[in-house]
Amino acid sequence: MDVPFYEAYIKILKKELVPALGCTEPIAIAYAAAKARQTLGYLPRRMEVECSGNIIKNVKGVTVPNSGGLKGIEVAATLGAVGGDADAQLNVLQSVTEEDREKTKRLVSAGFCHCTLKEGVENLYILATVWGEGEDYAKVEIKNKHTFITLIEKNGQVLLTQEEEEELDPPVDMSCLNVKDILDFADHVDIARVKEVLDNQIEMNSAISDEGLRHHYGADVGKTILRNYGADIKTRARARAAAGSDARMSGCAMPVVINSGSGNQGITVSMPVIEYAREYGMPKEKLYRALLVANLVSLHQKRYIGSLSAYCGATSAGCGAACGIAYLMGASYEEICRTIVNTICNIGGMVCDGAKPSCAAKIASAVDAGINAYLMAKEGLSFSDGEGLAEDDIEKTIQNLGRVGKDGMKETDIEILKIMLGQ
Repeated sequence: MDVPFYEAYIKILKKELVPALGCTEPIAIAYAAAKARQTLGYLPRRMEVECSGNIIKNVKGVTVPNSGGLKGIEVAATLGAVGGDADAQLNVLQSVTEEDREKTKRLVSAGFCHCTLKEGVENLYILATVWGEGEDYAKVEIKNKHTFITLIEKNGQVLLTQEEEEELDPPVDMSCLNVKDILDFADHVDIARVKEVLDNQIEMNSAISDEGLRHHYGADVGKTILRNYGADIKTRARARAAAGSDARMSGCAMPVVINSGSGNQGITVSMPVIEYAREYGMPKEKLYRALLVANLVSLHQKRYIGSLSAYCGATSAGCGAACGIAYLMGASYEEICRTIVNTICNIGGMVCDGAKPSCAAKIASAVDAGINAYLMAKEGLSFSDGEGLAEDDIEKTIQNLGRVGKDGMKETDIEILKIMLGQ
């Protein structure tokens, strides 16, 4: 394999597959608020959070982790300012105490934090401004990535700009991703180079899936599937992925390893592969390599769409999981390409209407579609060039999906947001 690509793929995995506590949109708000409080130097007397529509959409219906069951932007921001650890980034709320939760409830009731919609900005945009004593203030801006701070300002002095942040933490270039090289990488990479990342994914995502199957969370999608569809491997793969989302969307304070900036996508892309490996007694190294395929195929699809849009990311994650299962079972390059095409042609238009308990049901549907796509591909069956988004070239098919998700669904995204805001 070409050495620059080899190193680039390792860098992508280490940058993208990181632990996060709770749904990443409220966590990003909490992170911005915690960073603003840290910059100010003490707990402010009031705070304003300006957010893009997609951030509002993905925070409105989800329980903020470690909040005691509370929901909403004001809760996420206030909890971050009161008890958040700004240095922990996506684990910003892990250190929150019961005292912090009680103080947050009182401050939210008193109108401490005010949230507004910011129009004409990136899909992922947060600006947290805090005011202290006298004329003291601090502001923190996040764009495009959940932890990518583009501005820190205090009392009129700019302490950090986007250019400086890029130098400190440069974004990864995913333009080198393609299906053929992903499979080559999975075949040949020294597993020791990525073992820690994958071990975290296996351990953390399995743990929250177990939690979702043991206890009541949300609408109990995972447990409902197991109760009514039996316990064959296809059913367990769906249920395990859905159960992790059941717990995560309803405030379970357990970390998961994310994919494409999303915990739900991290769970979806990994749990079906882990379950298939367990069912067929696959060696650990084979599981590692299959997870590389699953994660990178999902990241490859989402890179054309962006972190947030009206396109449900569970679709690309379910497709990635199916490709990981196919690789685990010895599928060829052609079979994996057919798996991708079959998934895209089935559920390529599923919409994102925010982060909430029903995400678990969409995950179950995406995994089911992915597995069915693989079973068709294994029998040599695939949707053909010219049928919808499908083309003979797999890379063009993936680009077509990205075009629909990023550009074609813009108006859909606006209408969903208006409905959710009661407009």
